[in-house]
Amino acid sequence: MTEDASSKDAARANMRGATIMVLSMALFAVEDLFIKLLASAVPPGQLLICLGAIGAPILFVLSRARREPIDWQALRHKSVAWRTLGEAFGTFGYILALSLAPLALASAMLQAVPLAVTLGAAVLLSEPVGWRRWSAIAIGFAGVLVVVEPWGAGFEPAALFALMAIAGLGARDLATRMTPRAVTGLQLSTLAFLSLVPTGALLMALSGTPFAPLGPRELLILPMILTFGITGYLTVVAATRAGDVGFVAPFRYFRILFALILARAVLGEAITPAMLIGSAMIVGSGLYSFWRERRLRRAASLMAPRGL
Repeated sequence: MTEDASSKDAARANMRGATIMVLSMALFAVEDLFIKLLASAVPPGQLLICLGAIGAPILFVLSRARREPIDWQALRHKSVAWRTLGEAFGTFGYILALSLAPLALASAMLQAVPLAVTLGAAVLLSEPVGWRRWSAIAIGFAGVLVVVEPWGAGFEPAALFALMAIAGLGARDLATRMTPRAVTGLQLSTLAFLSLVPTGALLMALSGTPFAPLGPRELLILPMILTFGITGYLTVVAATRAGDVGFVAPFRYFRILFALILARAVLGEAITPAMLIGSAMIVGSGLYSFWRERRLRRAASLMAPRGL
């Protein structure tokens, strides 16, 4: 195969991966919409229990259908436990944010997770981060403040639960870097969904909230959440496998675009100028961080010694 043909194949693979990633973000945005709709009738703790109790068995069956071997020693690695805790804490915060705050607001804030991962990698894992990416992190979190508008009359205190989601999901992604390769993505997701059951039970106990009966509307929405969520996860995996991760990953930010459209069109939420400006700051700083990290990795690979 010639170099030109190889480059064309790589370009096609990247475009295919980017297209699949955009599709997966649309699926996740619809999942968030259904969670928001269900949260109006079901307490957050009960919603967590339902998602975990139904989602974990589905993911486990998918893992077994793919004949993925179970490495029990790898599953006991501490990074798996930390990842599961981060997932539970982050999902706990995001469900509360979606339940109590506008969908557009919670979704916009969640886009800061990649910046939190870069920050955590620098502080906790001592990964080198130059002044450019530090500046991007600062601008991104300033964007979160602009979105929340803590100084404005329309400040939504419930949106602060999204900060829990950013911290928890950022910790999850950091721990994912250290999980043994023997543990598959489906297995990690099965554990993550399973952790939602005790998390939801704890929330119900602390709040003293009784379980709400599930009517026909709730019984219709719940499987839709799981369908869109699990399909979104599978398409994310397919996207990262189809093309170069550094090229495909930035297309994750399409999620905020879909979320804003659904929030306005379906829920009638107001999209304020501050929300658009803050979202642009978050997305812009995140895209720059992706680009900068990809450039540094490419430079490092070119400088690495090569065999004869």
